[in-house]
Order: sequence, then structure tokens, then C-alpha cells
Amino acid sequence: MQMQRFIRAIYPAQCVACDVATTDDFGLCGACWRDTQFISGTICDACGTVLPGDFGDYDAKCDDCLRIARPWEKGRSVLAYTGVGRKLVLSLKHGDRTDLAQPVARWMVRKAEPLIQPDSVLVPVPLHWVRLLRRRYNQAAILANIMGKLMQTAVCPDALIRPRATSSLEGHGREARFRVLTGAVQINPKRQTTIAGRHVVLVDDVMTSGATLAACADACLAAGVIRVDVVTLARAVKDA
Repeated sequence: MQMQRFIRAIYPAQCVACDVATTDDFGLCGACWRDTQFISGTICDACGTVLPGDFGDYDAKCDDCLRIARPWEKGRSVLAYTGVGRKLVLSLKHGDRTDLAQPVARWMVRKAEPLIQPDSVLVPVPLHWVRLLRRRYNQAAILANIMGKLMQTAVCPDALIRPRATSSLEGHGREARFRVLTGAVQINPKRQTTIAGRHVVLVDDVMTSGATLAACADACLAAGVIRVDVVTLARAVKDA
């Protein structure tokens, strides 16, 4: 107990978004909590975005998911990709803030737990080796590994590979994103027997159009996976 007080005196608890002092480690201060759009209520069953109204237990779909055939079954996200949510994602992805993975992975676990089955395996969205070399880590893999430990669920961090480098999708429209990513993700031949016949939960930091996750899901299904679900930290929302 004295050691904990000593550590707290040197390293006081701070908000993960703005570094303001907080009472708990790895939490949000009151102001950031109010400004964070946690996704709740009625959501699209396929991509996790917020929907107006109350559909009860009905498997509601957003307009995009009614137009686009998603190769996965269910999609869940924690935050809207705006404001504090966007700041957290960008800090984790580009700002070397891997310390954020621990708290946000706990949030993701709450969304993932209802999807987990006895044969489930968590599979992170992969990076091309050049991008991985530049960034030095794959944030999706870090999140998946933490989630796996918290839920005691299998993780296969290298089940998917990206043998072809693709340009940044920032600013691309939905059709362009899908076109660029067609065939860009493949199953790692060394891991096909590990995931074949199992339920895969894809893990990533953010879903925008869903093109990257669709490429990953297609690769998994082609390799013999029986079902794919998706869990992301954030979801890009319209008019956000």
C-alpha cells in the first residue's frame, strides 16, 4: 500500500485524453468524458453506427449496410470517430501512445464479449511490412492481444498479411477504398489451419467505409473460417 502511494505521488493519475489529473488510472476526466461520444442505444447490427429510434431486438441496419453486402455478421464499435474519440485513435495510431491501448481495449472488451464463442479467435487487421517498419507497431495487434488476455480468448496476431502496399485511404471515397483494397489482404499460409473452421473476430482501431475490414473478412472466409464478426474502437459517423 505504501509503495502504491509512493508511485501515485510520483506518477499521478491523468486523463488519457488531455493529461488532466484524475482519481483513477487510465480514465477520462469529467470534461473529456462529456465530450466523448460513446456509442450506445440503437445501433446498426452490421457496423455499429448509431441509428435513430428504438428498434428493440430487431436487427437494424444503417443505409450503408443496406446498400453494401458486408462479409461479416455483426459489427460493434465503442466510440464515434470525432472529438475525443478521434484524438484517442490518432494518438494510438500515429502518436506513439501505445499506453492508451490498455484502457481502450477494456472498453472494446465490453462490446466484444457478447460476440465471443468457444471457438472464437481474435485476429487484428494487418499492416504492410513497410508501414509496420515506419510505425514500429501495429495498434490493432496490440489491442487484440490485450483483449485476448482480458477475455481469455485465443489471439492469432499474424493470421492475416498484406503482401501488397496500398496508398493512404485518407480522403478517398467509399468506392475508391474498396477498389484499392480488393485482394490486398491474404491469409498467412502458416496460420490457415489455425483459423479454419473457427469463428473470427476482427479487431481494428477505426472503421470508416469498412473496405479494409471487408478485405480481411473475405480472406478469412476464403480460408475456411465459418463466421466473422468485427469490433473496432471507433466508427466514423455521418454528420459527426
